Amino acid sequence: MNKIFISGNLTRDPEVRYTQNGKAVAKMGIAVKRIYSKENEVDFFNMTAWEKIAEFCGKYLTKGSRVLVEGRLQTYSYEGKDGVKRSGVEIWIDNIEFAGRKSEKKADEPQDEFDGEPVDDDDMPF
Repeated sequence: MNKIFISGNLTRDPEVRYTQNGKAVAKMGIAVKRIYSKENEVDFFNMTAWEKIAEFCGKYLTKGSRVLVEGRLQTYSYEGKDGVKRSGVEIWIDNIEFAGRKSEKKADEPQDEFDGEPVDDDDMPF
């Protein structure tokens, strides 16, 4: 079974193109924070969506959008212009959903995970 669920932020706007047969294909990237990393490490993955999902991505998603992706890993290989064989892995999207709203803060401002009001310790029920 080849199934992956991943949540993160898009690293670039989806780039939608059409094949010669008229099928939409969208390429985009996602950044995913490592949960148990003390160094705030981030992994970057390339993703591909096809047809209606590709058109949805191009219409509604932008760089920074927080998304939840369901898909599968797909390997690829090619020969570079220098004649060296290269290979990689990308995520082929089966389903994609919004996972939160994009922050309205400026890009250079620190981003907090918590958007709520601070709570006084005296107001806590425990």
